[in-house]
Amino acid sequence: MKFEHFALNVPDVHAHVQWYVQHLGFSIARKRDDAPFMHFLADDTGRTIVELYSNPKAPYPDYAGAHPLLFHLAVVAVDARAERARLERAGATLFLEDSLPDGSLLIMLRDPWGVPLQLCQRTQPFPLP
Repeated sequence: MKFEHFALNVPDVHAHVQWYVQHLGFSIARKRDDAPFMHFLADDTGRTIVELYSNPKAPYPDYAGAHPLLFHLAVVAVDARAERARLERAGATLFLEDSLPDGSLLIMLRDPWGVPLQLCQRTQPFPLP
């Protein structure tokens, strides 16, 4: 099996999608213009997909109240501190900055809606396809 996507039910999918496209560089791979307004966002490899949608049939999670160790979206950052500053100017908030023994830097933020977002600047990046 191969990973297809990870999905989040968010209250304002249109604003959330716009922020991820504008500030994370994701692109809309597929979308649905009627409820529940599913948007499949791809990273620049086109292989990793996150789905955002607004479906009131299930309660919207308390993303801001969830500890980032429960779940988080992680993205590669060549210069994590510069990306942190840029994303904070765009409405993200810092949760934790962690330097690992191998020299990697992990910065945990929350997007403007509280969803945990991790910036990964690894000394040994995961291989990409």
